[in-house]
Amino acid sequence: MNEPSNNILFELRNIKKSFGKLIVLDDLNMTIARGKTTVVIGPSGCGKTVLLKHLIVLMRPDRGQVFFDDVRIDNLNEDKLIPMRRRCGFLFQAGALFDSETVARNIGFPLLQHTKYPQKTIDRIVAEKLGLVGMSNLENRLPSQLSGGQQKRIALARAIALSPEVILYDEPTTGLDPIRAETINDLIIKLQQELKITSIVVTHDMNSAYKIADRIVMLNQGKIVADGTPDQIRNSDNKHVKNFIRGRTEEPGK
Repeated sequence: MNEPSNNILFELRNIKKSFGKLIVLDDLNMTIARGKTTVVIGPSGCGKTVLLKHLIVLMRPDRGQVFFDDVRIDNLNEDKLIPMRRRCGFLFQAGALFDSETVARNIGFPLLQHTKYPQKTIDRIVAEKLGLVGMSNLENRLPSQLSGGQQKRIALARAIALSPEVILYDEPTTGLDPIRAETINDLIIKLQQELKITSIVVTHDMNSAYKIADRIVMLNQGKIVADGTPDQIRNSDNKHVKNFIRGRTEEPGK
């Protein structure tokens, strides 16, 4: 295989990942374009979140290789992964905020961990990121004092605290009502357009997928079964895509 071109940020080569006898990723090959929003869809248990975690080596493949910006990373130790991970933000499905810490301390946590900035600089960055997600002046609130949608936005502000080149989103609209989900969709688009961030989004929310994606990839049984633009996916004749979009259950082996 040729080396990735300059517009390719991530590449997965022949990735296999199993848990016991369960094959989750099955000889999977995939590239992620720089500066674009790639959305990964598929039924529960098809390997979406496992794929996401392989991209930043929160999981390592049983076989295959992971490349980031032309550098193989799946074989690096944790210390050598730090520079790569600093270039990436991760929005976990549940937000994963620290319940006992204020909004400001939640957002400032990556800055305290990975920089030597003085507190004044950290405070300025926290205020700036809160402004980007439309949550200014909430620095002293606790997560318990925020709605689910507000907590998602705070978690997103933390994900961009280090001004990453990449954000990985794991089900960003799960548990939100349609209005708050639309707010998160708009923020994903805003960050991609204004900051030129590469976004990789795992979701089962097709309204979100159609709105935010430059490209949609569908996984099924550990393999890519569809790959195209939102319009191509929406109008696909692929049986897996049609069943997923229409909420139909596929029979085993079909």
